[in-house]
Amino acid sequence: MTTIVDYGAGNLRSVGNTLDHLGAAYTVTSKPEDVMQAEKIILPGVGHFGQMMHAIDELGLREALIARIRGGVPFLGICIGLQCLFEASEESRGGKGLGIFPGTVRRFRGEARIPHMGWNSLERVKASRLLKNLTDGTFTYFAHSYYAPLIRETAATCTYMHPYTAVLEEENVHAVQFHPEKSGPTGLQVMRNFLEL
Repeated sequence: MTTIVDYGAGNLRSVGNTLDHLGAAYTVTSKPEDVMQAEKIILPGVGHFGQMMHAIDELGLREALIARIRGGVPFLGICIGLQCLFEASEESRGGKGLGIFPGTVRRFRGEARIPHMGWNSLERVKASRLLKNLTDGTFTYFAHSYYAPLIRETAATCTYMHPYTAVLEEENVHAVQFHPEKSGPTGLQVMRNFLEL
């Protein structure tokens, strides 16, 4: 059973619709005790990094998420669900991420439009189970003003003004900056790949 974490915001319905389309059994919860029993975890994220982390802390979900991630439970973070895996974000001075990976999420700076919204291609930089059966250069849908740094666990990059992490993958931890639930057949394949882990 896959557990979708509900922290009071996020694109829960569209993620649920995607899982329905794939015929996957899932539950939606905001309770840490449910997260502690989860077989797979999806953390969708839209909005503001600081508000998300505040809600996670208010609900007592931080410790449960960290414990299950470090305990080897398959985890998929989407958009800010990827960004929250880092230590901090420029979007929320003083706000603390989950700290699974080192580094700070930065705001795009440059002449291009911010936020980065629309379709862009992925460049695979290492083997990725999330991207199985997808060709390099495949397009996915993005909507974000902040980006994660390139780190050892980066599995695929996207370039918007400069390269950034579009897919993270390390053992049981998986995360995507794009929205698979809005990325058509490619997004369905990413979700299917996660469910089949």
